[in-house]
Amino acid sequence: MKKIEAIVKPFKLDEVREALSEVGITGLTVTEVKGFGRQKGHTELYRGAEYVVDFLPKIKVEVVVTDELVDAAVEAIVKAAHTGKIGDGKIFIMAVEQVIRIRTGETNEAAI
Repeated sequence: MKKIEAIVKPFKLDEVREALSEVGITGLTVTEVKGFGRQKGHTELYRGAEYVVDFLPKIKVEVVVTDELVDAAVEAIVKAAHTGKIGDGKIFIMAVEQVIRIRTGETNEAAI
């Protein structure tokens, strides 16, 4: 099993969610995050004063999948989140040792 974390632009969330459901992924976790990379920040004007916004809003999508679904899930995220502009995001893939569904006590693949 693998955990996939994808950092994407906020307006791409619905497309990513739909793409993941098309490949058979039924559950995911979404978190509003802030960060910066090559996109850096930008300056904004507020009440006549200019200030720098260092951290840009992003969305972190987390999903745990079986090993067989990893490639399909990653491909779906890349296609859905891609704009071709700087700041499209990143995908991180990590091994998951164990999963337990609290309600039923199911473990590992059955718990996903």
